[in-house]
Amino acid sequence: MLAAFAAGWVDAVVGGGGLIQLPALLIGLPDSTAPASILGTNKISSVWGTLTSSITYAIKIRPDWRTIIPLVVCSATGSALGAHAARFLPKEYFTPIVLVALVGVGIYTWRRPELGLTTEIKHSGGHHYLRAAGIGLGVGAYDGILGPGTGSFFVILLVAVLGYGFLEASAKAKIANLVTNLAAIAVFGLSGSVIWKLGLLMGGANLLGGFLGARMALTRGNGFVRKVYLLVIAGLVVKLGWDVVGQFTG
Repeated sequence: MLAAFAAGWVDAVVGGGGLIQLPALLIGLPDSTAPASILGTNKISSVWGTLTSSITYAIKIRPDWRTIIPLVVCSATGSALGAHAARFLPKEYFTPIVLVALVGVGIYTWRRPELGLTTEIKHSGGHHYLRAAGIGLGVGAYDGILGPGTGSFFVILLVAVLGYGFLEASAKAKIANLVTNLAAIAVFGLSGSVIWKLGLLMGGANLLGGFLGARMALTRGNGFVRKVYLLVIAGLVVKLGWDVVGQFTG
């Protein structure tokens, strides 16, 4: 539950709460627990914090729904396609690719201290919405295939490609991530792959963390979100780097 609270806070600010919560479930649950049950329980817990932060952002920031709708629809489509493709593609090749991408994203953000501190929309009309749909389709597909860092990829693409500030990008990323989580919950729930009691208890802690994280992000602004973003990217790089080392040495 402590891990769920921390994950909710991190997820609300910039995404990447799975870096905390999923390992906690892997450590805390018996070795005999089915992987699908761990993933399903993780989704049940995290969706409450994502829902809370999405509502908080939607009320306080009032994001442009004309951008969110193509982003969300294509995110759900991409997630479904990615989940389907995941059955046929060897996942051991994906982790090194994602690791390289995260290192590149981290360096790109770090070397541009002005990036995302203000909103300066780069495209207008159909070009803007088409790019939003492309971001949703690409990141949604990645979420369906692998998953780690999905929120972080949403944020940086909305900042770099569309010109949003980190705070507004986080608001849109949360809503898109909520949809992908709900789709996953439907799949896991129907297959019976959820430990409901644990998931709901963790969900309460995740909800509180998400509420506090979103309010702190709104109070502190883009600069604070950028710093947390870089810390989360660093954590993801370390985690995936360790996975890659284990993959090639084990």
